[in-house]
This record gives sequence, C-alpha cells and structure tokens, in this order.
Amino acid sequence: MTSSNQFQNRLIKEPRTASSNAIANLRSVFGSHSVAVGLSGGVDSSVTASLLIQAGWQVEGVTLWLMSGKGSCCSEGLIDAAGICEQLGISHHVIDARSSFQKEIVEVVVNAYEQGKTPLPCSRCNRFIKFGPMIKWAQENLNFNRIATGHYARVKHFQEAPNLEGLQNTKQRHQLLRGLDPEKDQSYFLYDLSQEILGKVIFPLGELKKADTRKEAKKFNLRTAEKKESQDLCLAEHHGSMKAFLDAYLPPRLGEIVTRDGKVIGKHEGIEHFTIGQRKGLGVAWKEPLHVIELQPSMNRVVVATRAEAGTKKCYVGEINWISIDEPKSPIMVDVQVRYRSKPVQATIVPLKQSNKANIASSSKRCKLIFQEEQFSISPGQAAVFYLGEIVLGGGLIEAR
Repeated sequence: MTSSNQFQNRLIKEPRTASSNAIANLRSVFGSHSVAVGLSGGVDSSVTASLLIQAGWQVEGVTLWLMSGKGSCCSEGLIDAAGICEQLGISHHVIDARSSFQKEIVEVVVNAYEQGKTPLPCSRCNRFIKFGPMIKWAQENLNFNRIATGHYARVKHFQEAPNLEGLQNTKQRHQLLRGLDPEKDQSYFLYDLSQEILGKVIFPLGELKKADTRKEAKKFNLRTAEKKESQDLCLAEHHGSMKAFLDAYLPPRLGEIVTRDGKVIGKHEGIEHFTIGQRKGLGVAWKEPLHVIELQPSMNRVVVATRAEAGTKKCYVGEINWISIDEPKSPIMVDVQVRYRSKPVQATIVPLKQSNKANIASSSKRCKLIFQEEQFSISPGQAAVFYLGEIVLGGGLIEAR
C-alpha cells in the first residue's frame, strides 16, 4: 500500500495548471484540514481525494452503499472506491444507506411518477441521503467537521462572498456558485443544501474542467482514470434505463393519448413514461409534431398539443430553498434553469403568500415565475433553480404550469 505521504511526495514540478491552482486554493482554506471524501468509485471523486492529499489534508474515504448490484452507487462502485483508497493510502469506510435510499428516494420517485410528475431524485438524494448524513457520520465517527465530494460546483464562504445589490443580508451567507466547466456544472442539483452544509463542504473540482480531471487521474495512474462516465441518474444506470426502473415498480396501465379537446389519437402503457414537453417517442402519427402538455393521473391520460399550443409563460414553484440569499419580499429578475440540461432563461420571481390549500404545505415558500419567453418543458416535480450570474440564489420544485 502506498501511504498518503508517499503519494503527496510524487508531485512533479510543472507550470501552474488548473489542478495546481486547485491544490493551492485547498491549502489556503481556513480552519481544520481534515476531511471525509465521498467516494462513488468514479474518476471525479477519485481525483477529489487525490487533490486534497496533495494539498496536505488528512483524508479518509467514505462510500454510501445505496443499492445492491450494478452501477456506481452499488457493488461495482464499492469495489472501485476501496481500490482507490488502497492506491492513495487512505482508510475507506462504507455506510449502509440502502434502507434510507429505498424509503426516501426509490419509493418517493415511484410515487411521484405515478402521480404524473417528473421528479428530481438527485437533489433529494443530496439533501436527505448524502450531504447531511455524511457530515453527521464524519463528525461522530472521525471527529471531522468537513466533507468533500466530486461535484462540479463552488462555494464562497460568507467572509469572502460579495454583497449582491438589491438583495438582503447576502454578506452573512455562504454562496453556492456554478462550476467553471459549463458542460459539467452540477450546481442545479445542489440548490436544496442548507447554509450549515455549505459551510462544511469542499468541492475541489469546482474550478476544473472535466478534461483537467481526466488529465490529473492519468498523471497519477489512478485506477479510475479511464473509467466511463456514469449516467446522470443512478436509478437508470442500475436498471439499464429509466423505463426499466419504472417497469420494475409500476405495472403496465393502458391509457389514452388525447388532444387538448379530448380527441383520442393513441394509446400508452403508463403516464410514468412521459414528461411535459416531450416530443419524440409518443407513438402517434399526426400532421405536425406534438408535445406532451399535461399528464392526468386520475384518468391515466396523456394530453398532447402542437408547439403553437404547448408553450407557457408562467409556472408555480414551491418548497423553495433560498440558499445564497435571504427570501426576497418583492419581485426580482433572475435567470432560471428548469432542467439540468436546459439553458437558463430570464424570468421574474413573484413571491407568494403561504397557502392553506390541502395540496400545498402551509409552511412551503412559494413563488410564481413569469418568463420573458414561452417555455415548453415546464414539468411538475422538476426543479426551477434561480441564478444571478454564476451564483445560485435558490430553487424549488415546480408545482404546476
């Protein structure tokens, strides 16, 4: 086994690179330099641990065992994570989180699809399964107050965070920022983290591009250097596809595909296989392209319309977490991302008073989004994440168009 000190001493003198800049930044972090690194068995988390070791941190690896079988969150990931820890000369710990993952993620996701929503399991997993529980475990078992992950995102702590003109009390808050690589930025999935977690998390890859990460892994011959990229969604990776995952939990339910006026133009085997805005794979022939505009769980129907009829300029968002700023009391203009892969678009946030309606939690922070241009993929269950430039202001779950 190679000790972490020996690994650190293998550094090669070379001109400043993105990796060397990241190492320099890690060395300058205020406070304790002991950290538990969340290792999935992929190249990103492997390089995260490597950079921290090179920066002189005390590092131990932690892997959450989420499912049994195939995939980066499963048995395969555990083996590669253990191998990376052996290669880096650090301890490896496995936390059996399968029970909580089944309850908080799998069951919630299946229930949401059954109700005609398109849920976002990754942000929920980050909040309920990964960050908070891993910090608690590290504090109780290692006496570490920090964790690190391989997410492509950045944090500016309140001591260095800029004040945002017209927004309240931002100087006293940690701020979540996009990763510098626009192709890999994962801040969208992190909007629901708390201030407490932001103060304790380290994202070493936030200032790197994916090519830099691969280069760093190859430089030190890490066993994951050539490992293929995992799918964005571990549930799909584990089962082979999202359809296969849903088919494992929901039986086929024959229903109708209808136009806006109720005309039946096709059949389907479950609304869970459709999402708002979907155009391809509808299985119907029509004189012009059709988009899914509504899923009706009570009638097991998929409603479609032409593009001219499919757009909307507003939606309602609930369960909002204001991560980098205090909750605004009046309308503000922001950039909004309504899907992980969608481009940010301009919209006005109009804060709403808390509702007592039965289907909306009275404690939920809510708003209405008014877009400058029509949108075609506003899907209940997905997140609407609010940005000001590179800063994540907050986000919430889309309730309705």
